[in-house]
Amino acid sequence: MDEQVWQPLKTVEGLPLRGGEGRFRLLETAESGLAYLIHYPAGVASPTHAHDHDSIVYVLSGKLRGAVDGAEAVLEPGDSVLHPRGVGHHVEALTDSMWVEFKSPLPGRPPIA
Repeated sequence: MDEQVWQPLKTVEGLPLRGGEGRFRLLETAESGLAYLIHYPAGVASPTHAHDHDSIVYVLSGKLRGAVDGAEAVLEPGDSVLHPRGVGHHVEALTDSMWVEFKSPLPGRPPIA
């Protein structure tokens, strides 16, 4: 994949996004993980899901509401959150939002598409 090109983001862990679609770019890949740049327009949300890797979300712009294992939070630029492997979580863009998401170890299959 050309990491300079935005790709449509329609599913997370094989589950369809709600409220529309987002977009993503692969920033970097290493032996131990990868980093995506992700954009959700306002109103787009992931369903509750879990995965085989840890994810760290760092918000660059916008406002996100989400929950990790049932604990809700609102995230704004400069905020971060950990989505531990195997723990249910979801995220919703309250405004157009962009974040960097680090995943480690490398996912067993592509986590977003």
